[in-house]
Order: sequence, then structure tokens, then C-alpha cells
Amino acid sequence: MTSPTTERSNLLVLDDETRVLARLSAVITAGTELQTRDELARAVGRVPVPWVEELLLQTYLFAGFPRALNATREWRRVQPEPVVGEVPGTIEQNRANGEVTCAAVYGELYERLRRNIRSLHPLLDEWMIVEGYGKVLSRSGLDLGRRELCVLAACAAAGQDRQLHSHLLGALNVGVDASVVDGVIEEISDFLGPDRAHSVRLLWARVRGK
Repeated sequence: MTSPTTERSNLLVLDDETRVLARLSAVITAGTELQTRDELARAVGRVPVPWVEELLLQTYLFAGFPRALNATREWRRVQPEPVVGEVPGTIEQNRANGEVTCAAVYGELYERLRRNIRSLHPLLDEWMIVEGYGKVLSRSGLDLGRRELCVLAACAAAGQDRQLHSHLLGALNVGVDASVVDGVIEEISDFLGPDRAHSVRLLWARVRGK
């Protein structure tokens, strides 16, 4: 298993591939199977196949196994062969990588996050680092900036504002330009609906101090 890629992403412009990928994350998280099928079809030829595969793999962290499985089943209609990518390492490797990746996302709030999660339950802290940030989000098939954009799109669609707040900050922490986050929010706004989209924009304005 390789070390996590935590260099700043320097995503300064929202390219078409990232736009489609982030929207797909929102739809997989909260849409119908028909909507998911349509978005996956839209991704064909526009988003690199390994990026879609990595999004599908990380979906279980934010939307649960049922949606991850159902979305991947739909994807196999158009992409029959899985892209396995790197094989997860040992628990120790995943823990080390997870600590690095989580620290990159949370920045100066990292230690407080760890204390807060440990106070909820030590195993949640262990699983967050080893399973979430280590085994899944440290994979090399998709850069951390685009992963964060997909995570914030999922949190916005799921109505999880505490986590959305964290990952809006996380996107900035790993080098995503604020204008790119603006673009992702606008890309998913019609899917969210006017009221939810308004709430997400207000939260993003608070994160930016506006």
C-alpha cells in the first residue's frame, strides 16, 4: 500500500470531470435508483473510470452499504470490469495513513476532532481513522481534493450539516479553491431543491466568514 497523497490539491478551476463526479456523489447519496442510473450514464466518457470506481468505494462511508452496492450494480451495467487499484494495507499502515490524511483535512482542528470522537466512543475514533481515512480515503486512485468535494456533496444531499461544515473547511485545507466549492454547490443545487440549497449556501458563507 502506498502512502497517502496529501499534497495540496491546488484545484483552482472546477473542470467538467470534477463537476460531474461531485454531482454523482450527491445523487448516489440521496437520489433514486433511476436518478443514480442516469447520473452514472452521464459520467461515461466524461469522468475517468478510476475516479468513478473510487467514488463508489468511498460511498459506503457516507451513504451506507446499500446505496454503495446499488450504485455499483448500476455502474457495472456500463463498466463490467472493476478497477481494483491498490490493495489495502495492514491495520497499522491504514492507521498511520489515516492519521496523516485526517490531519490534512482537519488542519488545526485535528486534535480536537480526535478528542471529541474518542469521547463518543473509542472504537468510533479507531474506525474513523483506520477504516475511513486510512483504508478508504487515503487510496491513491483519486486525489484528496476531489474526494473532499465528493464528501461535501454527499453531506449536503444527506442533510448532515455538522459533517458538511467540516468538509467545506476540509476542501479548503487540502487546497481546493473557494470558487471550486462555489461551483460544486451550484452544480448540485437543483438536486437539493431551493430550501436545502439555500441552507447549504448559508453554511458555506459562515465557513468563509461572509
